[in-house]
Amino acid sequence: MSNLTTTEATGIKAISNFLNGDAVKNKFKEIMGDRASTFVSSALTVINQNKNLQNASKESVYNTLLIAASLNLPINSNLGFAYIVPYNESFKDDNGVWQKRQVAQFQMGYKGFKQLAIRSGQYKSLSAKPVFEGQYVEDESFLGFHFEWGKKISNTVIGYASHFELLSGYSSTFYMTIDECKRHGKRYSKTFEKGVWSEDFEKMSMKTVSKLHLNSGEAPLSVEMQKAIRADQSVVRDAETEDYQYIDNEEHEAASATLIAEQKEEERLIKFINECKDVETLKNIHPEITSVAEQKAYDLKFDELSKK
Repeated sequence: MSNLTTTEATGIKAISNFLNGDAVKNKFKEIMGDRASTFVSSALTVINQNKNLQNASKESVYNTLLIAASLNLPINSNLGFAYIVPYNESFKDDNGVWQKRQVAQFQMGYKGFKQLAIRSGQYKSLSAKPVFEGQYVEDESFLGFHFEWGKKISNTVIGYASHFELLSGYSSTFYMTIDECKRHGKRYSKTFEKGVWSEDFEKMSMKTVSKLHLNSGEAPLSVEMQKAIRADQSVVRDAETEDYQYIDNEEHEAASATLIAEQKEEERLIKFINECKDVETLKNIHPEITSVAEQKAYDLKFDELSKK
């Protein structure tokens, strides 16, 4: 019960009958125990409220729910832990003719990532929030982002911040501007203008900044957290073998998270180099240089300071 088929009966009745079949019920019970029936009932309520999901392939619905069940996250839009989202997929039929069909896509929510982080036993806290005009001060090179939360001067949101603290005491903050969130959404979601991004930009931005922060290399990731990051925004072809297809955007955003963090780190280092006032301070940070752009900024600043 894994790979998606190209033709099959759809509709809420067909999906309900499928999910309530003995084999499927036993599979969910194997994963969730006594909570299985409540989980499936809640998912069917969500599907019943969305005509596109009712027309999605039964296998894609099943595999999406199986991922959520394996992560022990409820499918309930009001709770915000995980979502089942319809997607209009193009495919070639047996005659080689392009056709369209509805499939279900798995999406993590901000609260889902927070839940998995706390559940891992390594995090004291994980949170994300909007940043209003006046609250963001600067990116202080090696010290990270600096906020003054009491300095809000308007209700204009300028970005979103994610913060986590580990039980070990280590903490980290990550920040994305409104424009960075929009560019990210447009790049990694073909349905940006008419999907969940347009329906709840703030919720998706908080989820995005948290996900990229967690996947930046700074945060410890449990097996569950790694699985959630891989499965997010995918059509789950086979939940048991973790066969994911990122039909919304073939370049999976998780693969770029480290690159985004590296780019921000490069920007911080170059800013620090440009603000150096003496050669000795500049020399002390030379071992931190890892990119051509950083080295170029260093050389220019070194020449400038050496002439003084």
